[in-house]
Amino acid sequence: ADGYYEYTMSECVYSTSDYSDMVFLRPLSFNKDVFLQFNSTEGKFVGLTELGVMNAERMNKDQAQLQALKAYVDTGCRPNAQNSDSSVRDKA
Repeated sequence: ADGYYEYTMSECVYSTSDYSDMVFLRPLSFNKDVFLQFNSTEGKFVGLTELGVMNAERMNKDQAQLQALKAYVDTGCRPNAQNSDSSVRDKA
């Protein structure tokens, strides 16, 4: 079908049991190509294409949004990981 396809997918990535290395990533894609990504370690959006760089410059000016996304490691990622991990460990 003709048209455009835009989507975002958030993920929390970690490899230690104490979650000290947890990173929140939110890539944005257009027509299956990632053009922009938020990385909680960097604390900002990073443009991966010309369109992404332009959007990153604009989005990085919104300090409230950046603070909320950085905080998501503690408010969303870590609590959900703890719940998921404990339910898996309880069944083992």
